[in-house]
Amino acid sequence: MINRREILAGGAMMAAIPGVARAALPIVSKLPVPDGNKLGFDVLRKGSKLGTHLLAFERNGDDVLVRIVVDLAYKVGPFTLYRYTHRATERWSGGLVTALQTTTNDDGKKYAVIGYRDKGGLAVEGTLAPRYVAPANALPATHWNRRELDGPWINTQDGRLMRPKITTIGIDAVPDAAGDAIRASHVALTGDVVLDMWYDDKPSWAALRFTAKDGSQIQYQRI
Repeated sequence: MINRREILAGGAMMAAIPGVARAALPIVSKLPVPDGNKLGFDVLRKGSKLGTHLLAFERNGDDVLVRIVVDLAYKVGPFTLYRYTHRATERWSGGLVTALQTTTNDDGKKYAVIGYRDKGGLAVEGTLAPRYVAPANALPATHWNRRELDGPWINTQDGRLMRPKITTIGIDAVPDAAGDAIRASHVALTGDVVLDMWYDDKPSWAALRFTAKDGSQIQYQRI
């Protein structure tokens, strides 16, 4: 596995890429960091709250640090039947991902992903993915950046590269946690990933829905 030292080395190498090499990197638009530098969702199953999915953003010029915390628990009375935790950190510079590190505990099954950018591209390694260099247009599947719909996804739980099929559905009014409606563009994903997502006109991630293994609907409502 790639270690922390390699991540730091990758960041240093990114800073050391000469101007000619930097100019060859893809030009990307400004990152859609949300107002207030935070984004959060209540996660619901059959209308009952399972937990939260929270994102915090730290901006420093063209650099952005994203911290992601997911805590879910399915309980029946005093008993917890299922628990899921996920922690992720993304580092961006000039609109490009420069480093990625995640840990996940899926009800006792543990996963990790680590990645760093050097002159060869974004190198990724995960529990279910031997080391590879991600395609130039691949992004971590953390959903806050709508540009992830334009290319392959890096599965932030296990590191696998995914290529979902994207279908634009139209404009919907989706509820937030306060019961207000958010006008948002609806996209459906099939293939490697099966879920529905919505983005408002900022564009900021507005909602998500998928079917769990037991057939129940899981819905994200923005806080």
